[in-house]
Amino acid sequence: MKIRAKKSLGQNFLHDVSVVERIVGALDIQESDTVIEIGPGTGALTETLVKTAAKIVAVEFDRELVPLLARQFHYDENFSLVNTDALNVDFASIVDKPNGVKLVANLPYNISTPILQRLIEQRHIFSTLVLMFQREVVERIVAKPATKERGFLSVIAQSAFDIEYLFDVAPASFRPVPKVWSSVIRLTPMAPFVGDEVIFRNVVSQSFAQKRKTILNNLKGIYDDAGSVLESAAIDGIRRAETLTLDEWMGLTAEIKKGRQ
Repeated sequence: MKIRAKKSLGQNFLHDVSVVERIVGALDIQESDTVIEIGPGTGALTETLVKTAAKIVAVEFDRELVPLLARQFHYDENFSLVNTDALNVDFASIVDKPNGVKLVANLPYNISTPILQRLIEQRHIFSTLVLMFQREVVERIVAKPATKERGFLSVIAQSAFDIEYLFDVAPASFRPVPKVWSSVIRLTPMAPFVGDEVIFRNVVSQSFAQKRKTILNNLKGIYDDAGSVLESAAIDGIRRAETLTLDEWMGLTAEIKKGRQ
């Protein structure tokens, strides 16, 4: 049966064996590991994952692919399949031991930001995540301060993970062939967040609401005392959000929290 990729789901199925091997190698899988795969698609990556003998839990949203995957891996006792939306799932609930879990995914552009936020929220159960996004998304995730790619996604990702840019993947590695390159990154969760994560997320989000505006003008939208808070955090209000370092974001969060206690 020929499987057609659904444009509505942003599906592009990976078929390049060399890319599959590099992705699986980046996970450094041991037999005792549990690995979650988001979006197994036609099973190209899954096939190599199950051969590691680790416990593989595949999360597939497309109902039409579920019976095909179930048949393909019917005899693999270390494989299980969950038909659900990765944007809503509690990852800890689909594994036996919710700690030290490894995760791998080839993620479509249209869910890249929300799925990364979801993974950040649940990062405490993971030891390693290897993710493939469109290259422009990865460029935003790894962007350094004072660069045009720097944005909300850069700051929240770098506050939660140690991020390694691994390699690029050519369009010809997929079917159908996309118009853009992809990139693979490895994320290692960092120590628990020091400070108020809710305030941090809100401040960063509001600060990047209009990138051409100064951080002061953006923050005025939610904080009447934005000027004095920025001054207390030793941040010049005429700067733009993309120029702030992670330490400065943490300091700003601390000052805002202090003023609301």
